[in-house]
Amino acid sequence: MKKENGKGDELMASNYIRFDWAMKRLLRNKANFAVLEGFLTTLLNEKIVIQKLLESESNQEDEFDKYNRVDMLAENSKGELILIEVQNNNEYAYFQRMLFGTSKLVTEYINRGEGYDKVRKVYSVNIVYFSLGSGKDIVYHGKTEFRGIHQGDVLELTPFQKQTFKVDSVSQLYPEYYILKVNDFNQVARSPLEEWIYYMNTGDIPDGATAPGLDEARQRLKLDKMTKEELNAYYRHLDNIVILRDNIYTERAEGRAEGRAEGRAEGRVEGHAEGRAEGLMEGRMEEKREMVHNMKSLNIPLDTISQVTGLSIEEIKSL
Repeated sequence: MKKENGKGDELMASNYIRFDWAMKRLLRNKANFAVLEGFLTTLLNEKIVIQKLLESESNQEDEFDKYNRVDMLAENSKGELILIEVQNNNEYAYFQRMLFGTSKLVTEYINRGEGYDKVRKVYSVNIVYFSLGSGKDIVYHGKTEFRGIHQGDVLELTPFQKQTFKVDSVSQLYPEYYILKVNDFNQVARSPLEEWIYYMNTGDIPDGATAPGLDEARQRLKLDKMTKEELNAYYRHLDNIVILRDNIYTERAEGRAEGRAEGRAEGRVEGHAEGRAEGLMEGRMEEKREMVHNMKSLNIPLDTISQVTGLSIEEIKSL
């Protein structure tokens, strides 16, 4: 598919199924785990093997949510949890939503009475098709570390903790966040991760792409493998995405227009208020001028005039 840059742009069908639709309908099949494993291996830079899929928020059938977003929760061979979410619609509190999602997993996937050493590692992978935050990159990685406020050193694990938890740093015990701003990618894919982002953005897989999982995607995520009913549902999904994007564009345009109109109205009100305030100040200043003039004519000392009027001696001399 081609990405949308404004009102009226359309998602153009390619040979391959859009990634969010594949997550909802195809990648949940164990036979297709290799596609998702390849993507996660590329992103996390370590071999990922999905053991199973777990329950998540994802099975919304709300008319809005079912095409606005989709999420999938996987458990890898090390027992770590990986939450993958695709979000199509702009959400101003999305950062907090990411935090809520990981916090919920941390508390849900530990049995009552278990020690804190059983808290599971969580990865939050967020594929967003809207402008999230302000930044120049297309992939962001967030993790937790503790840095000394005096020495600037990073707090490390003891040898015993490293051996017990089988990690090298404190940050590896905490949730990690990945944000892929796929709409911002508009260049030739030069790395395996960029090949994946190119597919997520355009719906096409470059002929020379070698990233793990994309070869499986070529074989399993082709439109010609779908039934007529699946194709009809898929194209309705694309139509809904176009409508969603168009609504977002329209709301933003209307918001900007309303903002300009309100700004002009507020400007007029503020102008009247400022005018009244300036008039009052001028009136008070004129009264002080007359008072200073009269007091000077009576040969009253300047320091006394200053105490009465609140003006400095320099100001009094200039009047």
